[in-house]
Amino acid sequence: MKHTYHIQGMTCNGCRTDVENKLNNMNHVKKAVVSLENEQAVINMDSHINLDTFQKALAPKYDISPIEETNVFEKSAFAKAETEKSKLQQLKPLFLILVYITVATILLNFNRENWNEAMLDFMGLFFIVFSFFKILDLKGFPDSFKMYDPLAKLIPVYAWIYPFIETALGLMFLIRFQIDIALLITLIVLSITTGGVTKTLLDKKAIQCACLGTALKLPMTEATFIENSIMIIMAIIMLVG
Repeated sequence: MKHTYHIQGMTCNGCRTDVENKLNNMNHVKKAVVSLENEQAVINMDSHINLDTFQKALAPKYDISPIEETNVFEKSAFAKAETEKSKLQQLKPLFLILVYITVATILLNFNRENWNEAMLDFMGLFFIVFSFFKILDLKGFPDSFKMYDPLAKLIPVYAWIYPFIETALGLMFLIRFQIDIALLITLIVLSITTGGVTKTLLDKKAIQCACLGTALKLPMTEATFIENSIMIIMAIIMLVG
């Protein structure tokens, strides 16, 4: 796998050489090429290496941060215009999907006298739709997810099976199968992810959110935290109820 990172703190070619040598001497790094002009490092690795490991390998004066590049169009004028969009514009796909899920939930429960099960329908549709977008790029999703999910960083295989966990949870909620177990799993996995999201936001890291996979490029923002928190609150309410 190949990733591009931004390196701050290089002031001369000696700095560039120092950074490149240290990166190339790291375990699991096949080849690292550092550019002083662009302040970038293109690193080819045979397994995922988290950002903290890279940072510890470098001198304190250097700061490394990820640059999400997945296609040749990202350096085009169109891509530059995309990055200048407001958070609201960038998150438009996420809001539209949540609106559609909400409308579908209302329609499913429109004729019911008791709306207590509406939350189960919402949670079921949420997981099914969000897992669908993750599975669209099952090869690229794990790398993005590992950027912020603590468990995925620790156990890489978890990032690969996570979309299928969401699919299973969605089906369990929609067919009303082992609801308490589904709620407990939801509470655990989303709490772990939300912890990673919170840390990313506090560290002010600019990375891509993998909540809708890599097919839709969404920035990591407060909306991701709110989205996960709503699901966690729903799970707690259902468990207590």
